[in-house]
Amino acid sequence: MLKIKTIHAIKKRIKKNSSGKLKFKRANLRHILTKKKKKKKRHLRKKKIVNKINTKILIKGIPYL
Repeated sequence: MLKIKTIHAIKKRIKKNSSGKLKFKRANLRHILTKKKKKKKRHLRKKKIVNKINTKILIKGIPYL
């Protein structure tokens, strides 16, 4: 039986939670931070959970996670 290839772009960006859900880091926190409000930057720091529809798609890309 053939191995299923992992999509490394997905593997780098997504981790599995202790409950089995997928989490990822939000965008827009790398540069040009002076014009962004403190509250906005604080909320971007938190990890976000992937929704159910996208979870099914992403699991196909990372079968051995």
